[in-house]
Amino acid sequence: MRSGNPVLQGSSLTEVSASSRPMTLSGTIGRSIYLLLLVAATATIAWHQVSSNPSLAYPMAIGGALGGFIFAIITSFKKEWSPITAPIYAILEGLFVGAISFVFEQRFPGLVIQAVMLTFGVAFALLGAFQSRIIRASDTFKAVIFGATAAIALVYVFNMFFGLIFHTSLGFIRDSGPIGIGFSLIVTAVAALNLVIDFDLIENGIAVRAPKYMEWYSAFALTVTLVWLYIEILRLLSKLRRN
Repeated sequence: MRSGNPVLQGSSLTEVSASSRPMTLSGTIGRSIYLLLLVAATATIAWHQVSSNPSLAYPMAIGGALGGFIFAIITSFKKEWSPITAPIYAILEGLFVGAISFVFEQRFPGLVIQAVMLTFGVAFALLGAFQSRIIRASDTFKAVIFGATAAIALVYVFNMFFGLIFHTSLGFIRDSGPIGIGFSLIVTAVAALNLVIDFDLIENGIAVRAPKYMEWYSAFALTVTLVWLYIEILRLLSKLRRN
């Protein structure tokens, strides 16, 4: 029962045992809302800080992204720490989201609200499809999404090192032409389908009476995917605007 999240590639419910205080659906929903509110609140603060001093945009975005990545890795290996590390991740990721959102909004007014609405629209649509069993998180489905997610992560890592060495990026990642838009569509679709795996993680955790801290871990996994999906939708919409 893997999660396809970019930073949660090895997670499995087989690593935890049944507990006398098991995770519940209401508990997981509550913690998910809490983490998303933390992201939103921190993003709002970051937005206002960057609007007052635009030079803070990229340092804040890079610092938030790196800090969030570090705590995401810690959480993925130490699930029992998630009640502490998940909120820290949400705060750091909020800095990244707020700064990046401000930059995109300055270039393309109205883009951020469109991306937010599309992100939650896709999430609720996939939740409905999962609950009605239109989409099933089979082993084959998980393997395909896991492989696609890992491939995308490798492309982004290679692009980062390519940029550091040659001070440029792979053309199709930023290109607003058909190839660039096609790449963003694929990445956005993979990010969205990771939500199905997260829903399955939550459903199975409840079924096997996973420990209470798995509520935080499952909420963390869902937050990681939603933030990733939001960023990819933001990038896709910006390419469509440029095109």
